[in-house]
Amino acid sequence: MDKVLDSDVNKRKTVIIFSILGIGALFVIAHFLGLTESESKTLSAFEQHQIRFDINVPDTNISRDMYLNLKAAIAVDNQTKDVLYCYNAKELRAVASISKLLTAMVVIDHYQPDSILTITKLDAKRSARSLFRTGDRARLEDFLHAALLQSDNRSARALARNVAGSYEKFAEMMNKKAEEIGLNNTVMYEPTGLDERNCSNAADIVRILNVIVSHYPEISNITSKKRHSFKLLNRNKTVNLINTNKMVFSKYKVLAGKTGYIIESDYCLATILENADGKQISVVVLGSPGPQTRFREARRLANYAFNKAG
Repeated sequence: MDKVLDSDVNKRKTVIIFSILGIGALFVIAHFLGLTESESKTLSAFEQHQIRFDINVPDTNISRDMYLNLKAAIAVDNQTKDVLYCYNAKELRAVASISKLLTAMVVIDHYQPDSILTITKLDAKRSARSLFRTGDRARLEDFLHAALLQSDNRSARALARNVAGSYEKFAEMMNKKAEEIGLNNTVMYEPTGLDERNCSNAADIVRILNVIVSHYPEISNITSKKRHSFKLLNRNKTVNLINTNKMVFSKYKVLAGKTGYIIESDYCLATILENADGKQISVVVLGSPGPQTRFREARRLANYAFNKAG
């Protein structure tokens, strides 16, 4: 009888032990799978090295073969990392909404895709033209499309606030991300690019583009689209987005890209293009005098770079 009792006790102990271990395992899994939207993901030194796209930009311009009507430009062969064209590629400039590429990277690092966001009065303040009213609600993924495809500033602010709680805190996260991926000439003050103090240079923007293509497929996928549509959750309206990067309608395949404009930056474009042979070229044009001029000059630079790359 005593042996039977001892056996029952041992069985109960075993069940209790495995239950405790199971709960502990579930807690660990939940910790890693259930990261909150404000938790930071700090990369190790090795991870930072792996994610970076290192190029050697010459100190002198490589631009004698072709004159472009802009303030700075660069074209890079993505496979060899050879700089095929550069003009003032290390010069710091306001980059306007190209800032949103870095914004999107930080959002992707921290977000939960099924989150629902609401545009607040703070998001709408001095935001330039927008597709959204105060109180509009949509999925985070759709606001990310709006920020990247149609450069909507209210969307970018809502995304930043959702991740960090404030625009200022989010800017700190943007600068930390810039440091992690090796951007030594990039500084951000807010998530939209409306602040002219958001500065970078053509060389750093090439690095951003290539990190996106290699490590952020969500951003690459969004910025290569021609269009995207979705319905707001608070009112009966369908939002139709058209990519502001008109290179998506060119003969080249766009792998990533973003436009930008404020008075201080003039018209800008950053994009990675692929030709019919599968050759990939990064093209950045900054400080173009007109909205169409940047695309014309980008096409000229892309044609030149593909021919030179062979």
